Amino acid sequence: MIDESNGYESIAEIYINGRGRAINGIGASTARAWARTLKAGSIVLDLGCGTGIPVTKILLEAGLNAYAVDASPKMVEDFRQNFPDVSVVCESVERSPFFNRTFDGIISVGLMFLLSEETQRALIHKMAAALNPGGKLLFTAPVDKIEWKDAMTEQASRSLGAGQYRKLISTSGLSIGEEFDDEGGNHYFSGIRPS
Repeated sequence: MIDESNGYESIAEIYINGRGRAINGIGASTARAWARTLKAGSIVLDLGCGTGIPVTKILLEAGLNAYAVDASPKMVEDFRQNFPDVSVVCESVERSPFFNRTFDGIISVGLMFLLSEETQRALIHKMAAALNPGGKLLFTAPVDKIEWKDAMTEQASRSLGAGQYRKLISTSGLSIGEEFDDEGGNHYFSGIRPS
């Protein structure tokens, strides 16, 4: 069976017992700030949700209605224990129909660079197409065009670089939004679907 989780299913227990319990982990403050830009009751998708901690938890605390997708069965099982009332599916982002709906916001922390270049390009367009007018996109990826081995899975990771991400956001029909860096040095790109 092919592991669509880019190696995270094989290290799920290590992840769950570490980062997967870090309520105020790296990136939590950025996710909180982004969530506050959405109206209460907005429908938001967390792509590559893992255990749902901290991102989905933050979305719920902000009064948002969350949906979630992750390709690791063990992560999704843990997510369901953490958030039994949140709709979550175990699917790769490539295959996922995103619940066959649109969203007011889509957030993806720590996922984009795990994917192939071709998949990243397709995913940015797919996320943009799933946003409602005025909808907001936020994802993490390094600023520089670089390849490296993921510290946890030892699988290849790659960043297309800021120029390519901005171009993909723009050619997907989104306005380029603010960029941020969190306390862990992660870089965030954002886009907004015109109203």
